Amino acid sequence: MKVYSLVGKSGTGKSYQAMSVCGKKDIPAIIDDGLFIYESRILQGQSAKRQATKIGAIKTALFTDEEHRKAVAEKIKEVDPDKILILGTSVGMVDKIAERLELPEIEERIFIEDITTKAQRNAARKQRVELGKHVIPVPAGQLKTDFSGYFLHPIRMIRGFGFGSKENMQERSVVRPTYSYLGEFFISDKVVNDIVYYLGEQNKGVHSIVRVLTQNTKTGISLTVMVNMRYGNKVMECARELQQEITEHVAYMTAFNINSVDVEVKGLI
Repeated sequence: MKVYSLVGKSGTGKSYQAMSVCGKKDIPAIIDDGLFIYESRILQGQSAKRQATKIGAIKTALFTDEEHRKAVAEKIKEVDPDKILILGTSVGMVDKIAERLELPEIEERIFIEDITTKAQRNAARKQRVELGKHVIPVPAGQLKTDFSGYFLHPIRMIRGFGFGSKENMQERSVVRPTYSYLGEFFISDKVVNDIVYYLGEQNKGVHSIVRVLTQNTKTGISLTVMVNMRYGNKVMECARELQQEITEHVAYMTAFNINSVDVEVKGLI
């Protein structure tokens, strides 16, 4: 196994550039912020970006928890990639991660300054400081349950950066971590309800939305929508259409993971 490292200060675009490096050097595996990512899939680990504090995030990224460390190390041995890229904020950090995960010594060291311009690093830093944006180098579908409601860009396709053909096929997700220094934020139930009421108004078979019940959990939300349908329409067809529209639009507009949407028909009017 050949081990690479990508080192750069926090907020300089390491996770954003990681996929480009992997595409150029044909590296199938990444260690980033506590996660073992293989071929754009999270196979093991816990994301540092979901920790409650900055200190907790650092500990997770360094695999200080023995159970976490062991699980990731065993998964790497099981998959046995021929190449792996470790991301970190310093040479000491990536060396420590390699040691903790029982990986061979790092053979090739890449520094963010070698593959990006100062302007690119400044732009990345601005996104981090002013907007609290953090990149995870996997598709959003891999993160839906862990980052429900915390996506800033649910899916972002990155194309045409000139680092090789594989770059055009990769996706990155942009999230706002729990420990963000920009403060706590939340999407209220009223926002979700307003979206549902609006969709009900647009559905030709719905006379009125009677009530919307929202159950919000760490993995996403479950909705129960009680409706009165218009007499003369195909009730089941219109209800399924409303169910699908709610699932798609609420997920897109709020970045919540939708666990379930139940539509209960209370009456015909």
